[in-house]
Amino acid sequence: MPFTEIADRVWVARYPWFDVNVTVVGGDRGLLVVDTHASAEAAREVVDDVRALGAGEVVEVVNTHEHFDHTFGNATLRAAYGDVPIHAHESAAESTLAAGRRVQALYEAEAGEAADPHRAEVLATEIVVADHTFSSARVLDLGDRYVELVHPGRGHTAGDAVVRVPDADVVLAGDLIEESADRDATPGFGAECWPLEWPLTLDVVLGLCTRSTVVVPGHGTVVDREFVEQQRNDIGIVAETIRDLAGRGVRVDEALGAAEQWPFPARYLADAVVRGYEHLPRSQKRLPLL
Repeated sequence: MPFTEIADRVWVARYPWFDVNVTVVGGDRGLLVVDTHASAEAAREVVDDVRALGAGEVVEVVNTHEHFDHTFGNATLRAAYGDVPIHAHESAAESTLAAGRRVQALYEAEAGEAADPHRAEVLATEIVVADHTFSSARVLDLGDRYVELVHPGRGHTAGDAVVRVPDADVVLAGDLIEESADRDATPGFGAECWPLEWPLTLDVVLGLCTRSTVVVPGHGTVVDREFVEQQRNDIGIVAETIRDLAGRGVRVDEALGAAEQWPFPARYLADAVVRGYEHLPRSQKRLPLL
């Protein structure tokens, strides 16, 4: 079966497209689905796999952030299970429609043999935005267990949500943590990232973990607290390297190649450097920078 039980009534399915994780949390009242895959068509497989569990009906959905590989299945879940609440941080919900349209525009621009094989299904997907938002934390009642939604701070995006299942000692970290070999286990430093704040955000996530917590990343296999600690430290090195380069007056367009060593492959860090320079206060920059 695609879903594997990693703790009491917590199942994770790892789908090859984007190596993305979809998680199901079961309770007496029904099921919570965390993240919904990257298209309406892909989410139909998710629905089939959830039904194959035979664990109940979906009563709640959570999007860990606004990116399409975590939200484009929302409409399919609604079509299968009715008008279920979809939860997200308020910033993620506010950004979902625009983020989805930007991705669809990129797929629309592709043509011919170079086009992504998933192009048609991405373009055909109706973008459904989360309608239940929170600013810092929310508790969902699944009947015999509570699930916590926490916004630990900005990192991968401004609206990252972490899902904690306290009685199972499981934390669903979304794309704040990345394990996938598809990206050399490199976190998603994209155009919406906050690299200087990300380490402190992961400190909050670590505060939600015990020594035995099972952590589900947005992509890749499940990990433990030690993995989160190491990735937090590596992201911290990225942040401090950016501060050091800017403090020495290295131009932003030269910074990526100016560092002696990065903890992740440099090809994934271009946006991290640009965003880091943007977020630095003037007092931490020296001329020339432009």
